[in-house]
Amino acid sequence: MTRTWNRIFVQHPQSVNESYFQHMRFAGWFATRLLAAGGAALVHAVVPCLFEKTAGRMIAEMHGRLTQRH
Repeated sequence: MTRTWNRIFVQHPQSVNESYFQHMRFAGWFATRLLAAGGAALVHAVVPCLFEKTAGRMIAEMHGRLTQRH
């Protein structure tokens, strides 16, 4: 059981030098931003004058945060 627990909850966060809760916080932030960027892109698809650069800006910000972690 301990080995399974370690594989599921510990190995990956440690591989990016984070605790479980640090990783949960970052992954939650990232997921929220992805949903928001997707929403902005969907609105933009229907009404092109809205959110013209929002999704791209958000994705660039997320990329920057990801590359700074390693």
